[in-house]
Amino acid sequence: MAESELTVSGIGISRAVVSTIVSLAARRVEGVASVGGNDIASSLISVFTSRSVSPEKAVESSVEDDKLRVTVHLAVFYGYPFTKLAADVRAAVSDAITEQVGVDVAAVDVCIDSLVFPKE
Repeated sequence: MAESELTVSGIGISRAVVSTIVSLAARRVEGVASVGGNDIASSLISVFTSRSVSPEKAVESSVEDDKLRVTVHLAVFYGYPFTKLAADVRAAVSDAITEQVGVDVAAVDVCIDSLVFPKE
């Protein structure tokens, strides 16, 4: 098995594909500014905060008991309660993986790496 591929439920799936599915789902959650370093918002964040996550580390994935486990790194907007935001991201990511890939999700770990403040 290649390092860039996961085998779950009898299918091989690229980590990049998992990352894309996770990133798209997480970005749709209200309060998420960006996923890791994959978009313009995160580039601006890194300019103003000197904090960034490399794109390949924005989403980490592994297989656990024939289920996918993912970790997603986020920048979030100030004013959104972290526990609710994390729960919303977990639900969105889990649903997207189940619908798109057709496999169960062991866990979705949410890492809030930076905070974005609105312009005054």
